[in-house]
Amino acid sequence: MKCYYYLSPNMASTEKISEDLHNSGVSDWYIHIICKDEAGLCQKQLHSSNYFETLDVLRRGLFGAACGLGAGLIAAGILSVVNPFGIEMPFLAFAAVVFLLTCFGAWQGGLLGIGEENKKIARFHDDIEAGKHLILIYAPKNKEKDVANTMNRLHPEARLVAVDPQFFNPFAVPARQPLKAK
Repeated sequence: MKCYYYLSPNMASTEKISEDLHNSGVSDWYIHIICKDEAGLCQKQLHSSNYFETLDVLRRGLFGAACGLGAGLIAAGILSVVNPFGIEMPFLAFAAVVFLLTCFGAWQGGLLGIGEENKKIARFHDDIEAGKHLILIYAPKNKEKDVANTMNRLHPEARLVAVDPQFFNPFAVPARQPLKAK
């Protein structure tokens, strides 16, 4: 599955793109739109993006969980060497320390991610603020050609700005520029 990033100049064009994609067999589940005018999307009954696409919650949460896991392993190691309670601690106690610190790290990372824009769409921030619409089209392998044909044939005003080969990988490099046709 690939995610195609298209920049549309206005709401009318975005609405027409959504309609044409539906006619070519792409459901709302695979079309997400990011723009300043959320109320306009709702009014036009267009599928808006979700928080995982617009905020960096997942990437930061996973990074926090990894840091928490490391801290938990270090803390468990120190507890096993120091033996602060004078009795041998059961394995379950060490596992609980690691689990709690991993969860705490994930929670802290997620809280940090709420305050940041998703790294994959951050480079389109100025365009979105200028009133353009970023359309994310998640195309399954059997629909990739249909999406490309529909967009190229019917919507030259929408600019293909990136293609992401992953459905969602929070640690992937931000979406790359599409290859130019020779």
